Amino acid sequence: MKNKVAVIGLGLIGGSLALELKKRFDWTIVGVDSNEIHAQKALELGIVDEISDFSVVKTADLVVLAVPVNYAPQLASEVLDAIKDTALVFDVGSTKENICKKVVKHSKRVNFVAVHPIAGTEFSGPEAAIYNLFDGKVNIICDRELSSTEAIEKTLAIFEGLKMRTIFMNSSEHDKHIAYVSHLSHISSFMLGKTVLEIEKDEKNIFDMAGSGFESTVRLAKSSPKMWSPIFIENKKNILTSLDEYIKNLNDFRSLIVNENTEELQESMASTNYIREILNGIKK
Repeated sequence: MKNKVAVIGLGLIGGSLALELKKRFDWTIVGVDSNEIHAQKALELGIVDEISDFSVVKTADLVVLAVPVNYAPQLASEVLDAIKDTALVFDVGSTKENICKKVVKHSKRVNFVAVHPIAGTEFSGPEAAIYNLFDGKVNIICDRELSSTEAIEKTLAIFEGLKMRTIFMNSSEHDKHIAYVSHLSHISSFMLGKTVLEIEKDEKNIFDMAGSGFESTVRLAKSSPKMWSPIFIENKKNILTSLDEYIKNLNDFRSLIVNENTEELQESMASTNYIREILNGIKK
């Protein structure tokens, strides 16, 4: 018999996972989404085989939680209450500490694996779901020692099948690091877009004069506010720390310009060029 997978949340990540699990594992995918329009669109697009309600988790072999991070902790607890003893549950949100704290004492905590596949685009909703989104990307499993060996092995097999490389991290360290390398990037993009829109009132000038540098930097500002605002709140402590450091660097850079300190401006930018070496090494 085919494995039955319940995917709760049919946006970019949930929808893309559903597509891949159908294609690469030939599993039956049952979609669950509180937005009826999203649910029907996912069915029309062939992302899922059928649509159901929460009750499907009682018979599912795998339950994927792909909902906004502010809903995920309580949902994870409710799913663990309902699943059969052999089921695997994982969430794919970009914050992990709160959800791990919520389920830490649950009797079926061993069935749960906290994962974060670091993949995505600036688009949202079921129409954004695509094949090959996860190929060559990194997946993070948090607090592995609290999951059963069987649950970890099953999860690793799934993400290896998606051509992802998995690393392990504790949930609090994950949230600290992801605040700098992902969440801060989105804030920067949103605020760059906001600044340009406020200063440049002529939209035609933005269109005509925006080069590839601006376009690539502001790309993330097209991301879903409904998805990202809960992330910023859930990871508030770490994001505020990263923002404070970022603002300090901006102010320092501003002072160098005010004082026309060309040499230190160049030194500041040159030292930052090293990020290219780090990213090139990651991509190899």
